[in-house]
Amino acid sequence: MRKKVILICSECLSRNYTTTKRVEDSTTRLEFRKFCPHCGKYTIHKESK
Repeated sequence: MRKKVILICSECLSRNYTTTKRVEDSTTRLEFRKFCPHCGKYTIHKESK
């Protein structure tokens, strides 16, 4: 089973992306380097609580 999660920019704290992750692997938070349209550059996006 997969769970829907929201990714938040680490600099401006805007919620830009959604993705899914496996429920069995929920021990760590997801972290991606993605483009933030509000900052205008590539930043770290982390899974929200």
